Amino acid sequence: MNTAHPLLVLAVVGWGLLTLLVAAAATAAVLAHRLRRPVITATAVVLTVAALLVAALPSVAAPAPFATVLTVGSLVIAVAGGSPVTRALLDRVTFGEVEGAHGGILASDGRELLRGGEVIGLLERLAVAGAIVAGFPDALAVIIAIKGVGRFTELETGGVRERFIVGTLASWTWAAAAAGISLLAR
Repeated sequence: MNTAHPLLVLAVVGWGLLTLLVAAAATAAVLAHRLRRPVITATAVVLTVAALLVAALPSVAAPAPFATVLTVGSLVIAVAGGSPVTRALLDRVTFGEVEGAHGGILASDGRELLRGGEVIGLLERLAVAGAIVAGFPDALAVIIAIKGVGRFTELETGGVRERFIVGTLASWTWAAAAAGISLLAR
């Protein structure tokens, strides 16, 4: 009778646990994005941190099926979870701006600045996490350059600049953390 090595069994159990954590975090991230409830956002954050901690435990590389699910799950977490996490942070940091009808900020002259931030954030987090997972960090410079050039004319006031910087850093940090799950599983 051939029995599996105890460390191999432990590794498979660990990858199974990590896969369940990532699936739960991805589900919570999507729900947080769709329902915009702080408790669901907090759940997504806790599950993502737990997944990062489990992924950081020393182990053998994830088998291909686990690695695939973990990579897709981490990209879902990065993209969907970033919006509610970034919004929660921006809500806690008051800049005194009034939000416009299209999600931007109303300037004193009535123009709406930083419109489309939600969609730009989704695409940006996909690009950031994808570049990290693909092992192409040079792409990060291109992404930030495109964003900076695209928003340059709107960054005329201190409040708008601060919101842009805080939102971008929060969004990128979340995307990088989510991508880290995939990297640590390798």
